[in-house]
Amino acid sequence: MAVDPVIKELLARKAEAAAEGRVAGKVVFITGGARGQGASEAGLFCREGAVVVIGDVLDDDGEATAHALRADGYACTYVHHDVTSEGAWAQVVAGIVAAHGRLDILVNNAGIFPRGGVLETSLADWEKVIAINQTGVFLGIQAAARIMIEQRSGSIINISSVAGLQGTPGFVGYGASKWAVRGMTKSAAKELAEHGVRVNSVHPGIIETAMLHTFDEISPAVRGALNARIPLGRTAEAVEVAQLVLYLGSDESSYSTGSEFVVDGGWMA
Repeated sequence: MAVDPVIKELLARKAEAAAEGRVAGKVVFITGGARGQGASEAGLFCREGAVVVIGDVLDDDGEATAHALRADGYACTYVHHDVTSEGAWAQVVAGIVAAHGRLDILVNNAGIFPRGGVLETSLADWEKVIAINQTGVFLGIQAAARIMIEQRSGSIINISSVAGLQGTPGFVGYGASKWAVRGMTKSAAKELAEHGVRVNSVHPGIIETAMLHTFDEISPAVRGALNARIPLGRTAEAVEVAQLVLYLGSDESSYSTGSEFVVDGGWMA
C-alpha cells in the first residue's frame, strides 16, 4: 500500500531530527523563560538544536539565562516581554520572524501563583492573575497562530496545572486561570488543526521551582503533606516538565493536538 505523501514527509522529518536534534532548526519562543521551569525548557530546547528566544519581565535573570546558554554555544536570546500587552506580543513575534524567518513553537509558560480563597481574593488580585495566566496565554495563541497559519505548521504548548483539572481551595484565581487555559487549548486546537497548527496543554503537579515556596509560607509541614499525596513520593524537577514540553514541540507528537498532558507523579490518578 502506498504511503501518504504527508505521512512520508513527517517520517522523513522525524528521522532527520533524530540525527541532528529533536527540534533541530526550529525557532522557539518561551514566555516566563528567565528562571525555573521556563529556563529549564529553554536549555533543553537549545540542547536539542532549536533557536530559542526567551521572554520575561525579570530582565537580570533573563539576560543571565540567555548568556549562560550562549556561552555553551547555543542560539539563545532574551527579550523583555509583558504577556498581558497585546502590543508587546505583536512586537516580539514580529521581531522573531524578522530575525529568524519563522516561529515554529510557542511555549506559554509565564504565570503567577497567588494565594487567596473565594472570600479573601480582592478584585485587583483576581484581575492580576487572570491578566497574566489567562489573557497572556490568549494573546500568545493569537499572535503565534497568525504566523503559524501562514507557515501551515506550528506547535503551541500552554502550561496549565493540575489545578486546571480539579478544584484548588485557597487559590481560586490561580485555579480559574488554569481551567481557562485548558479550555482555550481545546478551542484553539480545533480551530487551527486545518492549518497544520497543533495546540496542547501541559498540567504539572508539584514542581521544584520558586512557586513552591508559596506552600512553605503557609506552613513548613505543607511540603511534607503534599509529597505524601503523590504516589511517586516526591516533587518533580523542572526538567521533567521540560522533557514533556520538548516532546510536544517536536515532530514526535505530530498527531497530538487538543490534549491534556499531565506530569504530576500520579497525583491525579
